[in-house]
Amino acid sequence: MTGAAGGKGRGKWVEYTSVGLMFPASILVGFFIGQLLDKWLGTAPWLTLVFILYGIAAAFRNLFSLVKRHDPQK
Repeated sequence: MTGAAGGKGRGKWVEYTSVGLMFPASILVGFFIGQLLDKWLGTAPWLTLVFILYGIAAAFRNLFSLVKRHDPQK
């Protein structure tokens, strides 16, 4: 599997594996932004919750765009 087909399959595998890192990273970024804004504005825990939800939405949006990009029915 050193030809073009092997490289293509490996690229997809790497991209799909990155989804496992993207989900917690997006949620953590949202969490930390929310924490900073909550401390600054004194609105705890509301902005933390909102930005965690934004992080979850961003992770799913990236997942769907990745799946759509590799959809064989295009």
